[in-house]
Amino acid sequence: MDRFQAMQVFMGVVDANSFSRAADNLNLPRATVTTTIQGLENHLKVRLLNRTTRSVSLTPDGAAYYERCASILAELEETEAAFKDVAQRPQGRLRIDVPSTIGRQILIPRLCDFRTRYPDIDLVIGMGDRPVDLVQEAVDCVIRGGELVDSTLVARRIGSLSFITCAAPSYLERYGEPKTLEDLQQNHHAVHYFSSRTGRVIDWDYMIDGVRTEVKIKGTVAVNDAEGYMALALQGFGMVQATRFMAIPHIEKGELVEILKQWKPAPLPISVLYPQNRHLSPKVRAFADWAAEIFSRCPLLNGQDAGDANYTSECTFVGTQGGNTVRDILEQRNVAESVL
Repeated sequence: MDRFQAMQVFMGVVDANSFSRAADNLNLPRATVTTTIQGLENHLKVRLLNRTTRSVSLTPDGAAYYERCASILAELEETEAAFKDVAQRPQGRLRIDVPSTIGRQILIPRLCDFRTRYPDIDLVIGMGDRPVDLVQEAVDCVIRGGELVDSTLVARRIGSLSFITCAAPSYLERYGEPKTLEDLQQNHHAVHYFSSRTGRVIDWDYMIDGVRTEVKIKGTVAVNDAEGYMALALQGFGMVQATRFMAIPHIEKGELVEILKQWKPAPLPISVLYPQNRHLSPKVRAFADWAAEIFSRCPLLNGQDAGDANYTSECTFVGTQGGNTVRDILEQRNVAESVL
């Protein structure tokens, strides 16, 4: 028995003071109305209505039940109306957590657009590379890179980050430009990056015949600091693998040169994650849609080259050497170690 429908039928009979009129008002067969009331009384094990050939009246239990039904159904209608309104205009506090690079260089420069679209959403943005317990810390959703490894979360893919291999002209003048991966491994060296959590150097990788293949490069220095990493690369200390959106501004200025263009590092999938036991609320959906739009509109995030038309139209980034940019991005690539 559908209890909510039974309540509606019961209130319809009382309000119409007739089974027949209630059936007409509810657009139900009279037999259905009669059967529903009988089933409701059997379920509650009380008599709700006094019936005669001419009238219908409430019993004391029926009167008490009517008041409860009126309250419950009114609250249900109010709740549904509230959520329908929210669906039309997302609102409320939305707490998110994102990697520092994504937050500082991609999201924050565009938050005015988000605010214009969704003025009733109050954003609370956490930025960092530490693991976040969404349930314990009351976080609505996070943006993370890599494949989903936590079965308690649901991932909505919003884009990907592409990487390129590059070196400073001064480095290439001394060591030449590698032409093959064997040449890269035997005759060249990199600025290494090591994980601040594990102390392990993060290997480079390339997509070879559709398969992600790790490539070990020699190196005489390893850092876990963004400014140090980029400064060493720009000074010609060694080659680096960096996200396209970080490297392109330096390539345009002639400060870095892309090498081994025929082999591309594996892209990093980017997703919005939220607990699987939570309904995807309108405010989370609005944020995910907006973030996906940012990634799709920006050619530097979806792999277009600097020569492509209008490639800078949606790609103004800030602070490409500041903060934890390189640390965040490189650590994201090692899925086994990454908090992402």
